Amino acid sequence: MTRPDVVAVQREEGIPMALDRRTFLKVGGLAALAAGAPACRRTADTRAVEPTGTADYTLRIGTGLVELSPDHIIATTLYNNQFPGPLIRLREGRPATVDLYNDTDTPEQLHWHGQLVPADVDGASEEGTPFIAPHGHRRITFTPGPAGLRFYHTHTHAGPDLRAGQYSGQVGVVYVEPKDNPGAYDQEVFLVLKEFDPALSRGGDMPMDFLAGETDTQLQEMGESAMRASLAKGMPHGLEVGYESFAINGRMLGHGEPIRVKANDRVLLHVLNGSATEIRSLALPGHTFEVVALDGNPVPTRVEVPVLWLGTGERISALVKMAHPGVWILGDLSDDDRGHGMGMVIEYADANGKPQWAAPKPFKWDYTRFGKTDTAGQAPDATIDMIFSKDNAAMNGFNRWLINGTAFSMDQMQPIFQVQRGRRYRLRMRNASDDIHPMHLHRHSVELTKIAGRQTAGVTKDVVMLGGYQEMEVDFSANSPGLSLFHCHMQLHMDYGFMVLFDCV
Repeated sequence: MTRPDVVAVQREEGIPMALDRRTFLKVGGLAALAAGAPACRRTADTRAVEPTGTADYTLRIGTGLVELSPDHIIATTLYNNQFPGPLIRLREGRPATVDLYNDTDTPEQLHWHGQLVPADVDGASEEGTPFIAPHGHRRITFTPGPAGLRFYHTHTHAGPDLRAGQYSGQVGVVYVEPKDNPGAYDQEVFLVLKEFDPALSRGGDMPMDFLAGETDTQLQEMGESAMRASLAKGMPHGLEVGYESFAINGRMLGHGEPIRVKANDRVLLHVLNGSATEIRSLALPGHTFEVVALDGNPVPTRVEVPVLWLGTGERISALVKMAHPGVWILGDLSDDDRGHGMGMVIEYADANGKPQWAAPKPFKWDYTRFGKTDTAGQAPDATIDMIFSKDNAAMNGFNRWLINGTAFSMDQMQPIFQVQRGRRYRLRMRNASDDIHPMHLHRHSVELTKIAGRQTAGVTKDVVMLGGYQEMEVDFSANSPGLSLFHCHMQLHMDYGFMVLFDCV
């Protein structure tokens, strides 16, 4: 049974998420920073032909208001004048037509994250997708897939403009109906986690220790040595982004309708981290989450966990058995973030009183727990080595991010790795920074084979968090011809060099 008032992800159903970066020293000078920011090459699809026939969905990009709470209303760019954008349900293998209208004054892109679609539809200009012109239109047709929890979001360069790109409200859920039911459940609930009111901040490195696995001492010395040298030259720490407000489905904790349940209900939660830059956690006192899918892909081993962790762009589908009656807060582990809105109320029938919160015991997030016990997977045809490093405060005060010593050039669309169609490749990634990087490959899925010293197999994703000073290996089959973008999914990182292209020939 579904609950339309919950499932449709309407504005009435919102609530927030938050972060600990408010302690940073806020910096001004946005106009000066913008003037010195690197330019992004933009070519718009200027065709003005009006569509004929009826599209399956219509999405309009335009400015609008989001009521986070009755006394906190913000203006931002939205899809169809709502946050999140409309829930789009598609059938795997059944072609869909979508009309895209851009009612703003700047070119836009709409990225179909996690779907295996052609490069001219995918929604990344680096791959050759035409921009949706200001006050223009594109009609696209594609075959949805794979099945599961996907999403759509803007894919434009923001730089220091914190009104643009993923800092805006341009995010919505796509659910490609699977052929097989993920399990018996009484409710299906979609949750979009998102931050608002961004501001530039001057802060230090912020390591997060929730990821399992070992660190590489060589990578650690490399990263710390580079940072020491930079600070010794008098350089400040690179600019970061902090937030003041957080929401789930566009409403702050205490300002949206609760999820109402009955004892012994099984609730299927589809959780999307729609953040521009932030990693999120989610816990529900007295309950556990049976993870059934990661990034929309069924896991080989279903495991119950007390906390969900999601990097930017990651999705988790999990079943929760409602066996602890009361009124509870489903919220972030951070007291500060939860206090600024990152939570939602779960209310049992016949229960009343103030929503309660209790922190779970410490828990390490480990992708390998969802993998196969037999880790002897298919051998790759070739291995591509990558090392990720940070050039502190090197681009107008922002960190510059390097892959194998090179930052991506928007003007030259370089660097590019060439791969052969039909071959299987292993990406061996080494992180010489203490930042966590949610790595995303467009138009492909990847299989985890090794992460932070642990072998695994069978876990298929399109975003994977690589921990600070850790190493990770993932495999993918080059089955999508043309250019595919590979990047850190944090807007602040991809804008300043953390991208590369694969050219499948």
